[in-house]
Amino acid sequence: MKYLPINNQLFIKNRGLFNTKITGNDIAIFNANDIMPTNADGTMPFRQNNDLFWLSGVDQEESVLIISPNHPDKNMREVLFLKETNEHIAIWEGAKLTKEGALKTSGIKTVFWLNELDDKLAELISKADAIYLNKNIHSRAASKLQTRDDRFRNMIGEKFSNKLIKEVAPIMHELRSIKSELEIGLIQNACNITEKGFRRILPMIKPGVMEYEIEAELIHEFLSNRSNGFAFQPIIGSGIDSCVLHYIENNKECKDGDMVLMDFGAEYANYASDFTRTVPVNGRFSQRQKAVYNSVLHVMKEAIKMLTTGTMFKEYNKEVGRIMELELIKLGLLDKHDVQKQDGEKPLYKKHFMHGTSHYLGLDVHDVGNLEWPMKEGMVFTCEPGIYIQEEGLGIRLENDILVRANGPDDLMKNIPIEAEEIEEFMNS
Repeated sequence: MKYLPINNQLFIKNRGLFNTKITGNDIAIFNANDIMPTNADGTMPFRQNNDLFWLSGVDQEESVLIISPNHPDKNMREVLFLKETNEHIAIWEGAKLTKEGALKTSGIKTVFWLNELDDKLAELISKADAIYLNKNIHSRAASKLQTRDDRFRNMIGEKFSNKLIKEVAPIMHELRSIKSELEIGLIQNACNITEKGFRRILPMIKPGVMEYEIEAELIHEFLSNRSNGFAFQPIIGSGIDSCVLHYIENNKECKDGDMVLMDFGAEYANYASDFTRTVPVNGRFSQRQKAVYNSVLHVMKEAIKMLTTGTMFKEYNKEVGRIMELELIKLGLLDKHDVQKQDGEKPLYKKHFMHGTSHYLGLDVHDVGNLEWPMKEGMVFTCEPGIYIQEEGLGIRLENDILVRANGPDDLMKNIPIEAEEIEEFMNS
């Protein structure tokens, strides 16, 4: 891993929180993600299962964590299983975690090699009333691939059919939605690296630069600062492609007079940042571009004020929509009389602002959490309004990451230039 060692108190405290949710003799089992194949013998870079990482800090494939908070043997209440390293693996892949290294990383004292899993699993399950198993229940999850968790669930069903199966994902969603100060520090680090990337690319954006050249400069800056890379596929869309919400080809020339929308974020220690700026390719906003830009910025500033404890998403989105309507009327994109007569279920502003304003942020870019919950201290959200005008080939989105604190919203990206005048000054200095 490129990131610096994380204080294992984070994972010890996380397991303590998790243990309060488990009653009786129930146990919970967490599996690492698979290493995903490409073609022939190729593989994608490994990305750990976020729940296992949140509970242990172990960032290695083929790992299994079993938590049994009320096991009569205290040494068996937290058990980690790891792929055993050997000389061949060390030569071809690099050394894996030792048992001592796993203790240092996770704070878990009982560590076995993976080849002992079957015997220990049978022993642990024999004393369990129910088994908590994991699966991806994220509202946006669309993958049909069978995961390691899926295969493990099938095995448990076959070998231990007399045991009650419970779902651990709802517990993890609740716990992970509230970030500790240590987690906030990691997210802030990801945001700081993102800031360095943005400051690096602004001076190079000029007519003739290719979108992929901007992407290349960003990844250089990210890797130079111990990031694993992009937290998600970066969007570098100029001209009409600034209106494509998830444009990732990044293969066109940035042209004089166009805007370029850049939606990207660095990942640090598996924690994501998510950031968007839209800037004029030639370094100067036209009058129309600045008017639209400032409308988006106004909506963003007003939306951030509402990211406070107790706010409900439904009311938040409704109020953001109302503010956006007023801006679109000012820009001549909506008629106020049409707005007064509109169907409340199909608001007219959605022609030019068709996506949500905020989502949870953490180990996942679209992090786990329920949009029906009131906002609470420790939650982190994006704030990303946009206006897209297909007829003008003009799309502008702005996005910062916001921490909900007891005394109000804390903008984790407040030091990154965002005012139109700041952008112009930086691009022309």
